[in-house]
Amino acid sequence: MRRIYILSTLILTLLASNLSIHAQSNVIDEVIAVVGDNAILKSDVEHQYQQSLMEGANFAGDLKCNIFEQQLISKLLLNQAELDSIEISENEVVNQVDQRINYFISQIGDKEKLEEYFNKSLLQIKRDQMEMVRTQMLTQSMQGEITKNIAVTPAEISAFYRTVNKDSLPMIPTQFELKQIVLNPKIEQKEIDRVKTQLRDFQRQINEGRDFATLAVLYSEDKGSAQRGGELGWMPRSGLVPEFASVAFNLQDKKRVSKIVETEYGFHIIQLIDRKGERINCRHILIKPKVGQKALDETKATLDTIRGLIADNTISFEEAALRFSMDKDSRVSGGTMLNPETGTKKFELSQIPVAINKELQNMEVDDLSNSFYMMDERKGQATYRLVLLEKKTAPHKANKRDDYQMLQNMLENKKRQETLDDWIKEKQSDTYITIDKSWVNCEFNYKGWIK
Repeated sequence: MRRIYILSTLILTLLASNLSIHAQSNVIDEVIAVVGDNAILKSDVEHQYQQSLMEGANFAGDLKCNIFEQQLISKLLLNQAELDSIEISENEVVNQVDQRINYFISQIGDKEKLEEYFNKSLLQIKRDQMEMVRTQMLTQSMQGEITKNIAVTPAEISAFYRTVNKDSLPMIPTQFELKQIVLNPKIEQKEIDRVKTQLRDFQRQINEGRDFATLAVLYSEDKGSAQRGGELGWMPRSGLVPEFASVAFNLQDKKRVSKIVETEYGFHIIQLIDRKGERINCRHILIKPKVGQKALDETKATLDTIRGLIADNTISFEEAALRFSMDKDSRVSGGTMLNPETGTKKFELSQIPVAINKELQNMEVDDLSNSFYMMDERKGQATYRLVLLEKKTAPHKANKRDDYQMLQNMLENKKRQETLDDWIKEKQSDTYITIDKSWVNCEFNYKGWIK
C-alpha cells in the first residue's frame, strides 16, 4: 500500500540530510523535474538517497525512484499551497528550525561540533534550514486541508474489522492504564519574594534602556524562548495560559514592560512585540521559584497520609484525586492519565515517564504505588505522585474489544490515504509537470507524472 501520508516524515528526514552529506560537493546540480512553478534538483534526490542509506533503509524497489516520487508529491502539494495562498508565519518557521537545530546538537554532541561538521557558523546553518522547513510546513498544512473532513462512524469501524485481513493487524505490546494523584511542594514566601525582586530589577533595567531580549537570553528559565530573546512567536489567546494571556493581550505600548504575572510555570514579565486581532507576538522572561527540602519532605508526608486513607478504603482513589490532586488535566477525571501521543488511556511501556515506569515494575492491577518524587518536565516543576495501575493488557493481536481506538485510527488513515490518492491523480492531470528523460523509466506508484 502506498504510504503518501508519511510524506511529512520523509521531509523531516530531508532536513537532517546535510549532517551526513555536507562534504558531497561533487554532485552536479541540475533540474530533473518541474511541478507547477517548483523545480526538483538532482541534489535533492541524491542527498536524500545518501541519508537513507546511512539510516539503513530497506526498500524492495528502486530507492532513488521512490525518493524522486516523494519529491514530486511534495512539489505538487507545495504548488497547491501557493495557489491557495496558505501562509506560514516567519516565527513558526524560526521556532521549527530552532527545534531541529537543537535536535542536531543533541545527536552530534554540542554546538561547536555541529559548526565544525558543517564548517559553518550556527547562524549560517539555521539560514540553510529555513527554506526547507518552510516547505515542509506548507506541504503539511496543504495535506491537512485535503484530509480535514475525514471521519468514520462506529458502523464503518465494525465493517472494517469484519473485512480486514486479520493477519495484517499488528501485534499490540503490553499496555497500561493508569490513574495518578499529583502534589506540588509549597514554595516558601521568601523564595517568591526573591524571584519578584529579581524581576522588578529587570523591569527597572529595561525602563532605563536595557534591552529586554538580552536579559531574556541571559536569565529567562524558559529555555525554548530564551535563545530567541524571550520571543514566543505569533500565538492566539487560546495558545497561552489564561493568566499570561490576560496581561499580554492588554499591553498597548511596545516599550513598556508588564506587571509580574504568576502562572503554573512560574513568574513572568512580558513585553509586546506586535498584535494583529486575536493573535499576539510577545517576549517574556520566566523565573521559576526553587523548592526547598523542607517543602519536599512535607509534600511527601501529606501524600503518604492520602495514600493511607485510600489503602484503608476511607476514601476512593478517584475521590482523593478530585479533592487533592494538583494536576488539572487528570484531576477532574478521577486521576485518569491520558497518553499525549495518542489521546487515549493506553500507554506502552516506552511512553510512560521513567519515574512512573520504575514504580510499575513491582505492581499488579489495582495496586497503589508508594508516593514518589517526579520532575514534571513540561513545567520544570518538582512533584510527588501516587499511581494506581488500573488495567494491564498482555501482548496480543489487535482486536475490536481491546483496540477500538487503534482500529478507528487505522480506518481514518486508510481514508486519508485514499483521499490523497484521488487528489494526487486529479492534480497530476491539471498541473504543469515535466520530468527529465533520465528519470521517466522509474516505476512510479502514480502513473500520471509522465505526460
